[in-house]
Amino acid sequence: MKRAFIFPGQGSQFVGMGKELAESFSEAKEVFQEIDDALSQNLSALMFEGPEEDLNLTENTQAALMAVSVATMRTLEKQGGFALADKADFVAGHSLGEYSALTAAGSFTLSDAARLLKLRGQAMQKAVPVGEGSMAAIIGPSLEDVRKIAEDAAQGQVCEAANDNSVGQVVISGHKDAIARAVDIASERGAKRAVILPVSAPFHCALMQPAAEAMQAALADTNITAPSVPVIANVIAAQTNDPEEIRNLLVQQVTGAVRWRESVLYAKEQGVSEMIELGAGKVLSGLIRRIDREIACSNAASPAEIEALIEKLS
Repeated sequence: MKRAFIFPGQGSQFVGMGKELAESFSEAKEVFQEIDDALSQNLSALMFEGPEEDLNLTENTQAALMAVSVATMRTLEKQGGFALADKADFVAGHSLGEYSALTAAGSFTLSDAARLLKLRGQAMQKAVPVGEGSMAAIIGPSLEDVRKIAEDAAQGQVCEAANDNSVGQVVISGHKDAIARAVDIASERGAKRAVILPVSAPFHCALMQPAAEAMQAALADTNITAPSVPVIANVIAAQTNDPEEIRNLLVQQVTGAVRWRESVLYAKEQGVSEMIELGAGKVLSGLIRRIDREIACSNAASPAEIEALIEKLS
Protein backbone atom coordinates (compact mmCIF):
# COMPACT_ATOMS: atom_id res chain seq x y z
CA MET A 1 0.00 0.00 0.00
CA LYS A 2 1.23 3.47 -0.87
CA ARG A 3 0.19 6.72 0.80
CA ALA A 4 0.24 10.38 -0.19
CA PHE A 5 0.10 13.42 2.07
CA ILE A 6 -1.86 16.22 0.41
CA PHE A 7 -2.13 19.92 1.21
CA PRO A 8 -5.10 22.28 0.66
CA GLY A 9 -5.27 25.47 -1.36
CA GLN A 10 -7.12 28.76 -1.22
CA GLY A 11 -10.69 28.53 -0.01
CA SER A 12 -9.91 26.27 2.95
CA GLN A 13 -9.00 29.15 5.29
CA PHE A 14 -11.07 30.18 8.32
CA VAL A 15 -10.53 32.45 11.30
CA GLY A 16 -9.22 30.38 14.20
CA MET A 17 -7.25 27.91 12.10
CA GLY A 18 -4.07 26.74 13.78
CA LYS A 19 -4.93 28.30 17.16
CA GLU A 20 -5.63 25.05 19.02
CA LEU A 21 -2.57 23.52 17.37
CA ALA A 22 -0.30 26.31 18.63
CA GLU A 23 -1.76 26.08 22.14
CA SER A 24 -1.24 22.30 22.25
CA PHE A 25 2.13 21.73 20.57
CA SER A 26 5.34 23.76 20.87
CA GLU A 27 6.54 22.62 17.43
CA ALA A 28 3.43 24.12 15.82
CA LYS A 29 3.89 27.36 17.74
CA GLU A 30 7.50 27.49 16.52
CA VAL A 31 6.36 27.16 12.89
CA PHE A 32 3.95 30.08 13.26
CA GLN A 33 6.61 32.20 14.98
CA GLU A 34 9.18 31.48 12.27
CA ILE A 35 6.72 32.55 9.58
CA ASP A 36 5.78 35.70 11.50
CA ASP A 37 9.48 36.55 11.74
CA ALA A 38 10.15 35.81 8.05
CA LEU A 39 7.31 38.10 6.96
CA SER A 40 7.80 40.75 9.67
CA GLN A 41 4.05 40.38 10.18
CA ASN A 42 1.88 38.96 12.96
CA LEU A 43 0.24 36.54 10.54
CA SER A 44 -0.54 34.05 13.31
CA ALA A 45 -2.69 36.61 15.13
CA LEU A 46 -4.59 37.20 11.89
CA MET A 47 -5.10 33.44 11.51
CA PHE A 48 -6.22 32.96 15.09
CA GLU A 49 -8.37 36.08 15.57
CA GLY A 50 -9.13 37.64 12.18
CA PRO A 51 -10.60 39.88 10.91
CA GLU A 52 -11.85 37.52 8.21
CA GLU A 53 -11.61 40.08 5.40
CA ASP A 54 -7.88 40.50 6.08
CA LEU A 55 -7.27 36.76 6.30
CA ASN A 56 -9.05 36.39 2.95
CA LEU A 57 -6.67 38.79 1.21
CA THR A 58 -4.70 36.58 -1.19
CA GLU A 59 -1.33 37.83 0.06
CA ASN A 60 -2.24 36.66 3.58
CA THR A 61 -4.28 33.55 2.77
CA GLN A 62 -1.55 31.73 0.90
CA ALA A 63 1.15 31.91 3.57
CA ALA A 64 -1.42 31.29 6.31
CA LEU A 65 -2.67 28.04 4.78
CA MET A 66 0.90 26.87 4.26
CA ALA A 67 1.64 27.68 7.92
CA VAL A 68 -1.17 25.45 9.19
CA SER A 69 -0.25 22.60 6.86
CA VAL A 70 3.45 22.63 7.74
CA ALA A 71 2.71 23.05 11.45
CA THR A 72 0.49 19.96 11.22
CA MET A 73 3.23 17.99 9.45
CA ARG A 74 5.96 19.09 11.87
CA THR A 75 3.75 18.15 14.82
CA LEU A 76 3.06 14.73 13.30
CA GLU A 77 6.78 14.13 12.83
CA LYS A 78 7.80 15.31 16.32
CA GLN A 79 4.97 13.71 18.27
CA GLY A 80 4.95 10.54 16.17
CA GLY A 81 8.73 10.13 16.11
CA PHE A 82 8.94 9.71 12.35
CA ALA A 83 9.86 11.65 9.21
CA LEU A 84 7.50 12.36 6.31
CA ALA A 85 9.40 9.95 4.06
CA ASP A 86 8.81 7.12 6.56
CA LYS A 87 5.04 7.35 6.15
CA ALA A 88 4.37 8.80 2.68
CA ASP A 89 5.37 7.82 -0.85
CA PHE A 90 4.24 11.08 -2.48
CA VAL A 91 3.15 14.60 -1.60
CA ALA A 92 0.84 16.86 -3.56
CA GLY A 93 -0.98 20.14 -3.01
CA HIS A 94 -3.72 22.15 -4.68
CA SER A 95 -2.28 25.36 -6.17
CA LEU A 96 -0.53 27.12 -3.25
CA GLY A 97 -0.74 23.76 -1.46
CA GLU A 98 2.06 22.58 -3.72
CA TYR A 99 4.35 24.99 -1.84
CA SER A 100 3.13 23.44 1.43
CA ALA A 101 3.85 19.97 0.06
CA LEU A 102 7.34 20.95 -1.06
CA THR A 103 8.08 22.64 2.28
CA ALA A 104 6.85 19.61 4.21
CA ALA A 105 9.12 17.44 2.05
CA GLY A 106 12.14 19.70 2.65
CA SER A 107 12.50 21.38 -0.77
CA PHE A 108 11.95 24.86 0.68
CA THR A 109 12.88 26.29 4.03
CA LEU A 110 9.87 27.51 5.98
CA SER A 111 11.04 31.13 5.72
CA ASP A 112 11.56 30.93 1.96
CA ALA A 113 8.14 29.35 1.44
CA ALA A 114 6.45 32.08 3.47
CA ARG A 115 8.20 34.86 1.54
CA LEU A 116 7.47 33.23 -1.82
CA LEU A 117 3.79 32.82 -1.02
CA LYS A 118 3.47 36.38 0.23
CA LEU A 119 4.97 37.57 -3.05
CA ARG A 120 2.86 35.11 -5.05
CA GLY A 121 -0.32 36.44 -3.46
CA GLN A 122 0.68 40.06 -4.03
CA ALA A 123 1.75 39.41 -7.63
CA MET A 124 -1.46 37.54 -8.46
CA GLN A 125 -3.55 40.36 -7.02
CA LYS A 126 -1.63 43.03 -8.94
CA ALA A 127 -1.63 41.15 -12.25
CA VAL A 128 -5.20 42.13 -13.16
CA PRO A 129 -6.97 45.33 -12.08
CA VAL A 130 -9.83 44.67 -9.66
CA GLY A 131 -13.08 44.17 -11.54
CA GLU A 132 -11.50 43.08 -14.83
CA GLY A 133 -11.16 39.38 -14.07
CA SER A 134 -13.43 36.67 -12.72
CA MET A 135 -13.73 32.95 -12.04
CA ALA A 136 -16.72 30.60 -12.12
CA ALA A 137 -17.45 27.01 -11.13
CA ILE A 138 -19.12 24.87 -13.77
CA ILE A 139 -20.80 21.83 -12.23
CA GLY A 140 -21.87 18.88 -14.35
CA PRO A 141 -20.13 19.00 -17.74
CA SER A 142 -16.89 17.14 -18.46
CA LEU A 143 -13.55 18.94 -18.71
CA GLU A 144 -13.72 18.69 -22.50
CA ASP A 145 -17.21 20.21 -22.54
CA VAL A 146 -16.11 23.05 -20.25
CA ARG A 147 -13.12 23.78 -22.48
CA LYS A 148 -15.51 24.08 -25.45
CA ILE A 149 -17.79 26.38 -23.44
CA ALA A 150 -14.79 28.55 -22.52
CA GLU A 151 -13.61 28.65 -26.14
CA ASP A 152 -17.06 29.71 -27.36
CA ALA A 153 -17.36 32.36 -24.63
CA ALA A 154 -13.93 33.92 -25.13
CA GLN A 155 -14.71 36.06 -28.18
CA GLY A 156 -11.20 37.48 -28.26
CA GLN A 157 -10.85 37.61 -24.47
CA VAL A 158 -9.26 35.14 -22.03
CA CYS A 159 -11.54 32.34 -20.83
CA GLU A 160 -9.85 29.11 -19.76
CA ALA A 161 -10.34 26.00 -17.65
CA ALA A 162 -8.31 26.81 -14.53
CA ASN A 163 -9.02 24.05 -12.01
CA ASP A 164 -10.01 20.50 -12.96
CA ASN A 165 -11.05 19.68 -9.42
CA SER A 166 -13.08 16.49 -9.74
CA VAL A 167 -15.45 14.69 -12.06
CA GLY A 168 -18.00 17.32 -13.11
CA GLN A 169 -16.41 20.21 -11.20
CA VAL A 170 -14.28 22.55 -13.31
CA VAL A 171 -13.42 26.17 -12.51
CA ILE A 172 -12.91 28.65 -15.35
CA SER A 173 -10.92 31.87 -15.20
CA GLY A 174 -10.41 34.95 -17.36
CA HIS A 175 -11.89 38.31 -18.31
CA LYS A 176 -15.04 39.19 -16.38
CA ASP A 177 -17.28 39.54 -19.45
CA ALA A 178 -16.05 36.27 -20.97
CA ILE A 179 -16.66 34.39 -17.73
CA ALA A 180 -20.20 35.82 -17.56
CA ARG A 181 -20.81 34.63 -21.13
CA ALA A 182 -19.46 31.19 -20.24
CA VAL A 183 -21.84 30.92 -17.28
CA ASP A 184 -24.78 31.68 -19.58
CA ILE A 185 -23.58 29.19 -22.21
CA ALA A 186 -22.99 26.48 -19.60
CA SER A 187 -26.52 26.94 -18.24
CA GLU A 188 -27.94 26.74 -21.77
CA ARG A 189 -26.01 23.51 -22.39
CA GLY A 190 -27.38 21.77 -19.33
CA ALA A 191 -24.84 22.40 -16.57
CA LYS A 192 -26.23 21.53 -13.13
CA ARG A 193 -24.82 24.79 -11.80
CA ALA A 194 -22.69 27.61 -13.18
CA VAL A 195 -21.80 30.23 -10.61
CA ILE A 196 -19.44 33.18 -10.38
CA LEU A 197 -16.97 32.68 -7.52
CA PRO A 198 -16.20 35.37 -4.90
CA VAL A 199 -12.49 35.64 -5.73
CA SER A 200 -10.30 38.70 -5.94
CA ALA A 201 -8.47 37.81 -9.18
CA PRO A 202 -8.65 35.38 -12.13
CA PHE A 203 -6.13 32.76 -11.03
CA HIS A 204 -4.50 30.09 -13.22
CA CYS A 205 -5.09 31.67 -16.61
CA ALA A 206 -3.09 33.70 -19.16
CA LEU A 207 -4.00 36.96 -17.39
CA MET A 208 -1.63 35.91 -14.59
CA GLN A 209 1.45 36.23 -16.83
CA PRO A 210 2.82 39.26 -14.89
CA ALA A 211 2.62 37.19 -11.71
CA ALA A 212 4.37 34.28 -13.41
CA GLU A 213 7.23 36.61 -14.34
CA ALA A 214 7.47 37.86 -10.76
CA MET A 215 7.60 34.30 -9.47
CA GLN A 216 10.20 33.31 -12.06
CA ALA A 217 12.50 36.03 -10.73
CA ALA A 218 11.83 35.13 -7.10
CA LEU A 219 12.26 31.39 -7.61
CA ALA A 220 15.51 31.94 -9.53
CA ASP A 221 16.99 33.41 -6.33
CA THR A 222 15.60 30.68 -4.05
CA ASN A 223 17.42 27.47 -3.12
CA ILE A 224 15.35 24.39 -3.90
CA THR A 225 16.50 20.94 -2.81
CA ALA A 226 15.15 17.56 -3.89
CA PRO A 227 12.04 16.63 -1.87
CA SER A 228 12.30 13.66 0.48
CA VAL A 229 9.52 12.00 -1.55
CA PRO A 230 8.37 12.89 -5.08
CA VAL A 231 5.82 15.67 -5.52
CA ILE A 232 2.91 15.19 -7.92
CA ALA A 233 2.94 18.57 -9.64
CA ASN A 234 -0.25 20.44 -10.55
CA VAL A 235 0.58 21.39 -14.11
CA ILE A 236 1.78 17.98 -15.33
CA ALA A 237 -0.28 15.69 -13.05
CA ALA A 238 2.83 13.55 -12.67
CA GLN A 239 5.69 13.13 -10.22
CA THR A 240 9.01 14.94 -10.07
CA ASN A 241 11.84 15.24 -7.58
CA ASP A 242 14.19 17.35 -9.70
CA PRO A 243 14.79 20.81 -8.20
CA GLU A 244 15.13 22.59 -11.55
CA GLU A 245 11.98 21.00 -12.90
CA ILE A 246 10.16 21.95 -9.70
CA ARG A 247 11.33 25.56 -10.14
CA ASN A 248 10.04 25.67 -13.74
CA LEU A 249 6.75 23.97 -12.93
CA LEU A 250 6.00 26.42 -10.12
CA VAL A 251 6.37 29.27 -12.62
CA GLN A 252 4.11 27.48 -15.11
CA GLN A 253 1.60 26.82 -12.32
CA VAL A 254 0.73 30.52 -12.03
CA THR A 255 -0.87 30.64 -15.49
CA GLY A 256 -1.45 26.90 -15.93
CA ALA A 257 -4.43 24.80 -14.92
CA VAL A 258 -4.51 22.90 -11.62
CA ARG A 259 -4.96 19.33 -12.84
CA TRP A 260 -6.13 17.97 -9.51
CA ARG A 261 -8.45 15.22 -10.80
CA GLU A 262 -5.69 13.88 -13.04
CA SER A 263 -3.15 14.17 -10.20
CA VAL A 264 -5.29 11.99 -7.94
CA LEU A 265 -5.80 9.42 -10.69
CA TYR A 266 -2.05 9.46 -11.43
CA ALA A 267 -1.35 8.76 -7.75
CA LYS A 268 -3.72 5.79 -7.88
CA GLU A 269 -1.91 4.48 -10.99
CA GLN A 270 1.33 4.60 -8.96
CA GLY A 271 -0.25 2.39 -6.31
CA VAL A 272 -1.50 5.05 -3.87
CA SER A 273 -4.55 3.76 -2.03
CA GLU A 274 -4.67 6.32 0.80
CA MET A 275 -4.47 10.12 0.84
CA ILE A 276 -4.24 12.17 4.02
CA GLU A 277 -5.06 15.89 3.90
CA LEU A 278 -2.94 17.93 6.30
CA GLY A 279 -4.07 21.44 7.16
CA ALA A 280 -7.18 23.59 7.25
CA GLY A 281 -10.51 22.23 6.08
CA LYS A 282 -11.57 19.08 4.26
CA VAL A 283 -11.92 20.36 0.69
CA LEU A 284 -9.45 17.95 -0.90
CA SER A 285 -10.86 14.96 0.96
CA GLY A 286 -14.26 15.79 -0.49
CA LEU A 287 -12.85 16.07 -4.01
CA ILE A 288 -11.06 12.74 -3.73
CA ARG A 289 -14.30 10.99 -2.78
CA ARG A 290 -15.84 12.35 -5.96
CA ILE A 291 -12.83 11.43 -8.10
CA ASP A 292 -12.37 7.82 -6.94
CA ARG A 293 -14.10 6.24 -3.97
CA GLU A 294 -11.58 3.40 -3.89
CA ILE A 295 -8.97 5.81 -2.50
CA ALA A 296 -9.21 6.05 1.28
CA CYS A 297 -8.99 9.65 2.44
CA SER A 298 -8.90 11.45 5.76
CA ASN A 299 -7.73 14.78 7.14
CA ALA A 300 -5.88 16.10 10.15
CA ALA A 301 -5.27 19.54 11.61
CA SER A 302 -6.65 19.56 15.17
CA PRO A 303 -4.75 18.07 18.12
CA ALA A 304 -7.28 15.23 18.41
CA GLU A 305 -7.04 14.44 14.69
CA ILE A 306 -3.24 14.51 14.82
CA GLU A 307 -3.15 12.16 17.80
CA ALA A 308 -5.56 9.78 16.07
CA LEU A 309 -3.43 9.86 12.92
CA ILE A 310 -0.24 9.15 14.84
CA GLU A 311 -1.90 6.11 16.39
CA LYS A 312 -3.05 4.96 12.94
CA LEU A 313 0.39 5.42 11.38
CA SER A 314 2.28 3.73 14.22
